[in-house]
Amino acid sequence: MSRIENQLKSMGYELPPVFVFPKNNRRGCVRMGHLLYLSGHGLNLPLLEGVRQTGRFGQDITEAEGYATARAVMLTILSTVKAELGSLDRVKQVVRLFGMCNASPDFTAMPQVIDGASDLVYELFGPEAGCHARTAVGMATLPRGIAVEISGEIEVWPD
Repeated sequence: MSRIENQLKSMGYELPPVFVFPKNNRRGCVRMGHLLYLSGHGLNLPLLEGVRQTGRFGQDITEAEGYATARAVMLTILSTVKAELGSLDRVKQVVRLFGMCNASPDFTAMPQVIDGASDLVYELFGPEAGCHARTAVGMATLPRGIAVEISGEIEVWPD
């Protein structure tokens, strides 16, 4: 087990199975040189306390549930990254996360929701590699009614 996976385990988490995209015209990430471009993740989340697969912020999901859900989405992203690289120790820098919340018009706490993902990578990879650029926005709806979707970019160490 890699150093980062051991750290993840010490935090009380394990990587879920890799999400298989429903059509072969897309995949979880694409590697271009030293960058991984991450597809939006948000389906088939691990069943952790407070995680909500579907719903809308400002109607039936709390900010705390959103934080837990964003953290679970990040775990699915990390599964994709490990499948692509073979080891999470190959992550050099979390460059950017783009977080979307399925939100009612009056919900404005998207940054606090997406902090679930940001805090996880900051704790896991440390203040240098885990500190990243980020966007957190609300959307009128997300695919299949999911609560949170996150995409982004990660720099990897050369082969």
